Amino acid sequence: MNLYSELILDHYRYPRNFGRLDQPTHFSQAANPFCGDELAVYLMVSGSKIQKIKFSGKGCALSIASASMVTEFLKGKSVSYLKKVTKDFIIKMLGIEIGPTRLKCALLILEAVSRLKVSSNK
Repeated sequence: MNLYSELILDHYRYPRNFGRLDQPTHFSQAANPFCGDELAVYLMVSGSKIQKIKFSGKGCALSIASASMVTEFLKGKSVSYLKKVTKDFIIKMLGIEIGPTRLKCALLILEAVSRLKVSSNK
């Protein structure tokens, strides 16, 4: 049995939205001290819409793939969609069973996104 699906491997090998924004309106970061994974999230918000979103960092296939998939989901959406990024949402999006030791890796993007202080008011 493969630990990772083809979708996860594709997002890990070719992460979408990888990089930094020069002048983000919002920024957050998170790290997993147990494995060394680190992620930073950059947003450019105009009104109540996420105009641009990027992430940078280093990590295992699960942390990079989940960051890539979540940023793809959020790109161009209302900031209210930030609240839709939950533990259950990410696990369902990844589509594989994740053991307790790997769960922190998969949810590192959730930690970074939940730290963003973005208002949905104009």
